[in-house]
Amino acid sequence: MKKLFFGSVLPVLLGLFFSASFADTAEAARIRLGVSSGPHTEIAEVVRGIAAEKGVEIEVVTFMDFVMPNIALADGDLDVNSMQHLPFLQAQIASRGFRLTHIGYTVLMPMAVYSNRVESITDLRNGATVAIPNDPSNGGRALLLLASYGVIELDPASGIVPSVLDITRNDLGLRFIELDAALLPRALDDTDIAVINTNYALEAGLNPEQDSLLLESKDSPYVNIIVVREGEEDRPEFAILVASYNNDKVRQFVEERFRGSIVTGW
Repeated sequence: MKKLFFGSVLPVLLGLFFSASFADTAEAARIRLGVSSGPHTEIAEVVRGIAAEKGVEIEVVTFMDFVMPNIALADGDLDVNSMQHLPFLQAQIASRGFRLTHIGYTVLMPMAVYSNRVESITDLRNGATVAIPNDPSNGGRALLLLASYGVIELDPASGIVPSVLDITRNDLGLRFIELDAALLPRALDDTDIAVINTNYALEAGLNPEQDSLLLESKDSPYVNIIVVREGEEDRPEFAILVASYNNDKVRQFVEERFRGSIVTGW
């Protein structure tokens, strides 16, 4: 009788055991999120806490440049990245053939012009040196910023990714030096002005609103985006990730931490 009872209970106990095991393994969905160093990393840490409350665990992976996060995502080493604007992604897709797409928006980091040599853009002399990013999208963005203040003129046909070859008026004969975006703050001692992305400016102790000579408009189309591999846009954890970025806690953090030098873009 006892043997029969044990035999009838054993399958139930095993069922409970395996159910509990599966429940343990069905933990929070995990995402490897690639970001660039600086503000993107700080913002991602806030997002990580919000997503954890919604059942999604985020591992934040920090990179020191803008290129490797897309390579890592395309190769499957990341699930998603958040460190670039759409023109940069489009340029990367065109040049490298990445099958990547964007699923949401994060923040705008206005690009700005800085100098250790002049106090105003009107102080520039003939033949002054100008350092800009060497990637097509951010280099073009830098040229558009200078053109928006009348420093140079560009061929309208060049669109949002002009190059130095598209400059149609350069009254001062400015000499353009193209460098890796991360190195631009160091170029301030060797050039007359440098056009620097906000994340690298902040890392170098520069405040876009207080220290810049020229500042990109907050109506800029260069809002940063959340990027995934094509075909994976509908993963449910990604919807939670986007909602976690577009959260009032993130907005409050950005406003208090960056005080206008970075603004939310959703």
